[in-house]
Amino acid sequence: MKILVCIKQVPDMESRFKINGAGNWYDTAALAWRMNEYDEYAVEQAVQLKEQVGTGELVVFSIGPERVKEAMKKALAMGADRGVHVPDEQSHERDPFEIAAIIAAYARNENFDIIFTGMQSQDRGSAQVGVLVAEMLGIPSVSTIVAFERDNGGVKVKRELEGGLKAVVKTDLPALFTCQLGLNTPRYPTLPNIMKAKKKEIATRAAGDLYQGDALAVTEKMSFPEKRTGGLVLEGEPADLAGRLIGILKEKTTVFK
Repeated sequence: MKILVCIKQVPDMESRFKINGAGNWYDTAALAWRMNEYDEYAVEQAVQLKEQVGTGELVVFSIGPERVKEAMKKALAMGADRGVHVPDEQSHERDPFEIAAIIAAYARNENFDIIFTGMQSQDRGSAQVGVLVAEMLGIPSVSTIVAFERDNGGVKVKRELEGGLKAVVKTDLPALFTCQLGLNTPRYPTLPNIMKAKKKEIATRAAGDLYQGDALAVTEKMSFPEKRTGGLVLEGEPADLAGRLIGILKEKTTVFK
């Protein structure tokens, strides 16, 4: 079985963020970096599947500057066999369609049986890349999975729905799955596996060789949420509160004027 797992390196969410000089992304200076949390579940599920099958190859794929190799090395230490890095210092300016197009262009002739991605990235949070890759490759996709098992040559998964509900979905292979919190518990790489990972191959593919189209969406501006004052708590009888509430609304808005 041939498995692809796509990962992204993101800032540690405990970092102190600043807007960059262009005003369209966060300043990357002095940030701590880590593998995207949802991608860790994807890597763990890919490794578990490879262990169950007993044979095959697990490839980890990532787009970004040179530092993303640190996240890739963690995936290799967790059990991936080799990596493919697409160097791109401006990867944060690519929209989800561009990122998906690069992944799909690489995967198209590799004949992967299963592709895993995180449900979404913690910095951009579009939750679009995985399903776009599947659409471009013409294969089924199941998003936000929280359980995974092989089923008579195919796969049976549970996906999370709103309200705490879960749907059971069966699909043939090849297929793509986006991974959600609760799917598994990612393993900590052991020291021997960390040392082995240093000898595993990380090949390089140029972004321009995989995709040369233009962005469909451009981030023009970003900002921190506006600070708001505390709420006002009204106490008393309902009939009195209604009149007081209407009075407050009249003072603060022009809706009732």
